Amino acid sequence: MPGRARRYVIGGLVGAVVLAVAVVVTLAVMRSVSASAPAVAAPASPDAVPTPTPTPTPLTAAEALLATTDDPAACAVSFAGEGIADGPQLQSQGTLYAGLPIPARDGAAFAGWYATPEDAAALAVGARVNGADVVTCTDREVLLHGAWKSAADVAAEDVGVPILMYHQFTTRPEGEDHWLKANFAYIGDFEAQMAYLAENEFYLPTWDELSAFIDGRLYIPKLSAIVTDDDGDSTWLELAAPIVEAHRIPTTSFVITSARTEPTPNMYVLQRSHTHDMHSAGDNGKGRMVNWSVDQIAADMATSAEILGATEVMAYPFGHFNDTAKEALRRSGFELARTVEPGYVRIGTDKLALPTIRINYGMGLDAFRNLVG
Repeated sequence: MPGRARRYVIGGLVGAVVLAVAVVVTLAVMRSVSASAPAVAAPASPDAVPTPTPTPTPLTAAEALLATTDDPAACAVSFAGEGIADGPQLQSQGTLYAGLPIPARDGAAFAGWYATPEDAAALAVGARVNGADVVTCTDREVLLHGAWKSAADVAAEDVGVPILMYHQFTTRPEGEDHWLKANFAYIGDFEAQMAYLAENEFYLPTWDELSAFIDGRLYIPKLSAIVTDDDGDSTWLELAAPIVEAHRIPTTSFVITSARTEPTPNMYVLQRSHTHDMHSAGDNGKGRMVNWSVDQIAADMATSAEILGATEVMAYPFGHFNDTAKEALRRSGFELARTVEPGYVRIGTDKLALPTIRINYGMGLDAFRNLVG
């Protein structure tokens, strides 16, 4: 082969090799750039439907109520049952229920709240929930079930609710050598009486329930009682208050607020008014409550109510009252008043003249049982 031709062949071969190498390098660079470059989304189809943003699940009424408080003990109590439209309310776990609703319905009396629909259907007294019970919840919520009883059946039962009235207490079985000896209940008798109420599952109405019962709007079972003490004596605080706490018996202590402003000894003792400064004799030897004017009585009761933070019920000093006293109570916002007149509270009883069952020294368990059932 001539030299010039040979040079052309060799040059062609070298050029082909160089071109091949250049192609390989170019492809490698393109792959590298493609791998490192962000992916470019394909253009959306004009018919594509966008994925919707999930809608949060709406809060229940109880959950919305809990969202309004940062109290770790808060419990949302909801209510269910035929004709029940009451919304949930906040209660505090570890305390007694307060202010549970009392629904109204034509021709019927509300028969209380229960933990299960089965208990509600059976009107199971031992399972009925009210201000005698401690609030307990699961996951900060609880559901109570309501029940009804015909108004005619309630009236026919003619239940009489005893309001028990105690005064002072003694540790001496023989009693106190005192002119007011009858006022001093032996503490051993008192303990047996409270144990009887607890063991026999007596229903323990609240004052708002008693008011609704008087109106015929609420059914209260036969085995019921309200325990009260007059004067807030030191023997009540030291001897009796621990017993009602141990047996979980809610009681009302009627205190003279000019003499006592200390807080309640435990959650089972509700303090209410025995007036502020009318537990003294007036000009005619009777209590000031039947000597003073409407304005004077109302002012005294307003002072007492401000100290105690409540106006639902009071007890007349010495049991003395008249129409002037009752008018003063209405004016100062009191709904109920307990006298010392013997008897049981029934449907239609005068709310400002509630009778009582006086507990005297020497009243043993048999006598007590006959009085309360």
